[in-house]
Amino acid sequence: MVVVYSKEFEMTMQEIEQAVTELSQKELARFREWFEEFDAQAWDDQIERDAKSGKLDKIAEKAIQDYRAGKAKEL
Repeated sequence: MVVVYSKEFEMTMQEIEQAVTELSQKELARFREWFEEFDAQAWDDQIERDAKSGKLDKIAEKAIQDYRAGKAKEL
């Protein structure tokens, strides 16, 4: 399937929700699988941006300090 994106065919959130309710069970399963992968990639991208920008530095340093102080436990 080829999908072409155009601002002309942009959908509102309400239209997207309606379209999802009209999917067959098979299409809904495929959509769930696609969205799970899409969402995971978006999360990974955000974490990468946060790490590169230094937003996670304080959290990482605190975790290292806690580990060195014996405040960590095996999972």
